[in-house]
Amino acid sequence: MAIGHSLRSILNRYFTGNSMDYKQTFGIILPIFVDNAFLVFMSLLNTAMIGSAGVAAISAVSMVESLNLFIVNLFLALAAGGTVIVAQYKGGGQHEMVSKAVSQAISVVTIVSLFISVSVIVFHVGILDFLFGGAEAEVFDNARIFLIGSCLTFPLLGAYQAVTGALRGVGATKVSLFLSVIMNLTNFVLNIVFIVLMDLGVVGLVFSLIAARIVGVAASMYYLIRHSPNLHFQLRHLWKLDGAIVKKIMYIGVPFAMEQMFFNGGKLLTQTYIVQFGTMALTVNAIGNTIAGVYQIGANALSIAIVTVVGQSIGRKDIQDARKFVKSFVGLSTIWFGLASAVILPFFPYLVRLFSPPEGIIPTVFTLVVLIAIAQPLFWTLSFLLPSALRAAGDSKYTSITALLTMWLVRVVLGYILGVTLGFGIIGVWVAMIVEWGVRGLIFVWRFKGDKWYRHDLV
Repeated sequence: MAIGHSLRSILNRYFTGNSMDYKQTFGIILPIFVDNAFLVFMSLLNTAMIGSAGVAAISAVSMVESLNLFIVNLFLALAAGGTVIVAQYKGGGQHEMVSKAVSQAISVVTIVSLFISVSVIVFHVGILDFLFGGAEAEVFDNARIFLIGSCLTFPLLGAYQAVTGALRGVGATKVSLFLSVIMNLTNFVLNIVFIVLMDLGVVGLVFSLIAARIVGVAASMYYLIRHSPNLHFQLRHLWKLDGAIVKKIMYIGVPFAMEQMFFNGGKLLTQTYIVQFGTMALTVNAIGNTIAGVYQIGANALSIAIVTVVGQSIGRKDIQDARKFVKSFVGLSTIWFGLASAVILPFFPYLVRLFSPPEGIIPTVFTLVVLIAIAQPLFWTLSFLLPSALRAAGDSKYTSITALLTMWLVRVVLGYILGVTLGFGIIGVWVAMIVEWGVRGLIFVWRFKGDKWYRHDLV
């Protein structure tokens, strides 16, 4: 009883605000955490399955995934803009505007993702040749197949993410989790069928991805139309754009999209450094990134949940609550990283075997895992969770400019110096990434201590 009382006291102290208690706060966090954990472990298992097709397959998927991250985040940034606007309308009690914002977010994101998809398919050969022309022929051919297949799913993914982002904005994170489970379980089961049983390699990965995202968008739209009466969603609203709401979404989404373009463009450029190091380095990078995703399960969930919590606080004009929740989320994220390291490091030998890697690269992978185990509790939270909170308050331009400047002035330049010029290879590229986290985090802490980040009148 004493332990239970002490825990409740801690939760009340740090996660209860003026209009949201700790039960409501964790009611938002926990479904997102489960969703994120599910996504990461599905990614881990999918990477392990494609790894069974050989290093050429896993290297090709890793290359294209870095490009996909660049592309997809352009329209997901607009979906994030929809989440912020929906959350602030919800916090302000403007229920009719919540419904309108949901439909407008879906329309805008779907249109943009369709345009991007067609553009990349048309120019895919030149894009791949420019970025990864130095890759081996087998890797390059697999990359072409995976890129075209991915592009075919972008409009589906855009619509799905706009729906789930809006649901998170109103706090319906359990529904978002349910939809994610449907889509990703479909993807996983079909990967077993196409990759493991039918041995179709990258082609099988494409088949399962397309089918899963069709299921995901169908399920999300069905829920909105039939099981979300409080949002009063109607399909006909999708075909009529509301300039005022679209402008608000763009105010948040466009700077974030520009940030993602330049930020992930920098990451993509560092990937071209890694291509120079050879196929084994690409494989090391792919495995290292997948394991890093396991570390970040809880912290990523918090960085998503904080948009809803802070967005609703700002919508209520409650700055005290917003500040309190930001500090509490930062502390919880740091604790998570410590716990994750304590669990993951002892099981590394078993975890890495899932990818069937050549024996010679395992020590390098372990070095990367130890690096991020040390760096993430110190730097990741301030570098990624804190700007999510600032953006939820409408401070999108500042966070975007900061992210793109630190990426290009620190990570890209330092990554080339350490990785290529000084010959540290993949280790040098990852060290540059960690340094950039630290620089960016310090800038966001300075911004949070002031008052300009919440002085944006959106709703």
